[in-house]
Amino acid sequence: VQLQASGGGLVQAGGSLSLSCAASGSSFSTKIMGWYRQAPGKERELVAKILLDGSTNYADSVKGRFTISGDSAKNTVYLQMNSLQPEDTGVYYCTQVIAWVDYWGEGTLVTVSS
Repeated sequence: VQLQASGGGLVQAGGSLSLSCAASGSSFSTKIMGWYRQAPGKERELVAKILLDGSTNYADSVKGRFTISGDSAKNTVYLQMNSLQPEDTGVYYCTQVIAWVDYWGEGTLVTVSS
């Protein structure tokens, strides 16, 4: 199973970006999908997570600005990021639990300039 993320880039503070992550190579549906990020010099942290029943969980720092959504039939997870701030800069990693195995994408860089 491979996860391919896309949508990162450079944006000014206050702007928006949309990330997507599609899994390929599995005939099973995704159970849990999420996004983590790692800022320079910091540990990787959870940004948002969505379960098969549609319930979501967000880091306090992104609540009200980011929205996670997913299509379990397509094994694809999305992250809409609005009102981006310089502290949102980092490498964003997608993760999907498929057939009880946790898979990770390689990461996509998001840079927010002030």
